[in-house]
Amino acid sequence: MKSCTFYSLMVMSVFYSEKTAAQNALYIPPVLTGTDFQLNVQSGTQTFFNGYQTPTYGINMPFMAPTLFFNKGDSVSLHVTNNLTIETTMHWHGLHVPSKYDGGPHQIIEPGQTWDATYKVMNDASTYWYHPHGLGKTDLQISKGLAGLIIVKDSNETSLNLPRTYGVDDFPLIVQSKAFDVLYQIAIATELDTVVMVNGTKNPYLDAPAQMVRFRILNGSSMRSYDFGFSNNIPFYQISSDGGLLSSPIPLTRVLLAPAERAEIVVYFGMLEGQTVYFKNYGSELPDGIFGAAKVGNDTVSIPEYNLNPLNGADYNILQINIGAPTPNAITSIPASLATVTPLSETNATLTRNFIFAPQDTTDIQQMVEGPFTINGAQFSMDTINFTTYKNTTEIWELDNQSLLAHAIHVHDVQFNILDRNGTPPFDNEMGKKDVVLVMPMEIVRVIMKFQDFTDDSIPYMYHCHMLHHEDDGMMISFLVRDSSSVGINEVQGNTLKLFPNPANDVIEVTLAQSSFQKFSLNLYNILGNEINIPYQVNPQNIRLDVSSLSKGMYLVKLIADNKVFSQKFLKY
Repeated sequence: MKSCTFYSLMVMSVFYSEKTAAQNALYIPPVLTGTDFQLNVQSGTQTFFNGYQTPTYGINMPFMAPTLFFNKGDSVSLHVTNNLTIETTMHWHGLHVPSKYDGGPHQIIEPGQTWDATYKVMNDASTYWYHPHGLGKTDLQISKGLAGLIIVKDSNETSLNLPRTYGVDDFPLIVQSKAFDVLYQIAIATELDTVVMVNGTKNPYLDAPAQMVRFRILNGSSMRSYDFGFSNNIPFYQISSDGGLLSSPIPLTRVLLAPAERAEIVVYFGMLEGQTVYFKNYGSELPDGIFGAAKVGNDTVSIPEYNLNPLNGADYNILQINIGAPTPNAITSIPASLATVTPLSETNATLTRNFIFAPQDTTDIQQMVEGPFTINGAQFSMDTINFTTYKNTTEIWELDNQSLLAHAIHVHDVQFNILDRNGTPPFDNEMGKKDVVLVMPMEIVRVIMKFQDFTDDSIPYMYHCHMLHHEDDGMMISFLVRDSSSVGINEVQGNTLKLFPNPANDVIEVTLAQSSFQKFSLNLYNILGNEINIPYQVNPQNIRLDVSSLSKGMYLVKLIADNKVFSQKFLKY
C-alpha cells in the first residue's frame, strides 16, 4: 500500500510541475505521400524529463509516426515491418477496407516479419488514423507512441476555400494523456494519466498565422475524454467529423471528443496578431459519468484512484498558440456550404440489433464503473464470431449502456449515422459520418449503417469500446460480412466439424460427426486467405493436423466430404 501511495504522489507532482509556461515547439509529424508506404515499427527513447530516457515505440522514428496522405480513389500498398521484440498489428482506423487488411487482432505481425496491406481508398476526405490493435496490447503500444494520422483528400474538399497547407495553416493535433512511473517510464492500466501531450510534445507551443487556421484534432488518449475549446471562449467552426465533411460549418466554443474521435475545426486568428491564445480542456464542463469529468460512478462507488488525478474535472491549457503575421494569400473566410451529406434512412433498414454494455458480474456494484465490461454478455475471444451480417444490408444498432461509465464505441469497416440519443436527435456536429460514438451511462444511442463492397466468410471485423483499458480487458466482439449469394445449400457450418484442442500449439484432431474419412479433401488457409500446406495423418475417425510449424494467428480448415463443405476456425498460439 505504501508503494501505491508513493506512486500516486509522484505522479501528482509530475502534473503540478508541468503547469509551467510552454517551452517546447510543437512537433509536426513528417508527411508520407504517394501510393506505396514502408512503415517500420521500432523501439526508441525520448527525453520527457531532464536526465531520464524513457523507452518508446515509433514508426519510421523513435516516437510517434508520420502523417500519411491518401487520395480517394487511389490504390495504396502499405508494408508494415515489425522491428519490435513483441508482436504487433496495424489498424487503419475509420477506413473502409477488406477485413483481411483491416489490421485487427487476427492479423498478427511477428517480430522480424512484414505484413502487406493493399486496398483502394474509398473514404471521403477527412482525418483518420492508424495504430496497433493486438489482443491485450493496444493500450501499451499506442501509449508508447504507435499512433499516426491519415489525411484523405478528395476532389470536393480540394475545391473548397479551406486552409490546407500542412504545418502552416493546417495543423495535426494528436492529444494524449500519459502516466509515468517512478522510473519515468510510460505506465499503462492506471488511472493516473497526469501528463497531457500534443503530437508527443510536452508543454507545447505553436506559432500560427493571424488568419483562418485549421486544426485536425484526434483524441488519442487511452481513456480520457476532453471538452476542447480556446481561451476567452474564442469561437470556432467544426467542418468535419470522423468520416467526412459536415454539410456546413458548425459554430462552437466547445467540442467534446471521446477516445479515438476526430474533429476538424477552423478558427479565425485575424484580429489577434501579436497575442497568445490557449487551446484548452474545459474538464469542469464534462458531464458526470465521462472519464475525465469531476465524477464517475455515484455516491458509493467510483474508479479506484480516480479522485487522486488532478486532471479530472479540471480546466487546463493543452497548447500555447502564439499568433504571428498572416501568410501571403491568407484565407480569411470559409464557405457556408461544405458537402452534400445524405444520412442513411431508417426506412431502408432491414434489421435492428440490440447491444447491451454491462459489467461481467452485474451483481458487483464496483464493476458497474470499473469493469470488466461485456457486450451482450460476451467478452472477446479470438476463435469466436459473435454475429454475421450480409453485404448491402442496412442495419440499425441500439447501443444500450447499462453501466455507470460512458463508453466510446467504435465499429470497424463502416461509417455510421447517429439517429438519436434516448430518442433525442443528435447534436448538429454529430450529423455527419461517424465511426466512434460516446454512449453515456444509462443511455441508448441508435446508429444506422450499411455494409458494402467487402465480404469474407472467415475473417472478421471488430466492434468494441475504444477506451483501451476496456478494450484490452475484453470489451470487444467480432462479426463477419458475407455475400448472401455465396451461401449455398451444400455449405454446412456450425458444430458438425470439430477441432480439438482449440486453440492449439502442435497437433489438432479433426472429427466430423457421423462420418468416416473415406473420400475427402482438406484445405487450410491463413487469415489472409492464402492456402497453407502442412502434414496430416488420416485415421478411420479423425485427421491429425501437425500445426507446430505455423506462425501464431487464426486459421481456417475447410473439409469437403459427402459432397458438402464444412469449415471451422482455430487459433495457433
